Amino acid sequence: MAGLADTMVCGVVRAESYDRAKTFYSEILGLAPTQEFGGGGMFAAGSGTMLMIYENPRLKAPENTTLGFGVSAEKFDTLIGELRGKGVTFEDYDIPEMGLNTINGIAEIDGKKSAWFKDTEGNILNIIVM
Repeated sequence: MAGLADTMVCGVVRAESYDRAKTFYSEILGLAPTQEFGGGGMFAAGSGTMLMIYENPRLKAPENTTLGFGVSAEKFDTLIGELRGKGVTFEDYDIPEMGLNTINGIAEIDGKKSAWFKDTEGNILNIIVM
């Protein structure tokens, strides 16, 4: 079996409004739109990764994390501050069975910081120190 270990990964999220999502992902998160197709498009992220967003107003946002962005420890606090400055609100969680408790939107898990927020479509996104 050839496997998929050496292939590029592309995350996929649904949107109620592609235009609204496109604005959020490009202007707030800074991802570069690379291609558009009927009801959706592709966005370039770091290290050759891609994100596809497609419009489907009938689908509801999932209640779990849909995308995670890995950042260095040195960039984490600056990035959180920049996103807050652009109006992003970070979620607070207290889930003892997972050992997850955020303070002012930030969790520390095994010595690494992590934070969750929602996009304009209700998808839950995560930023984690890797």
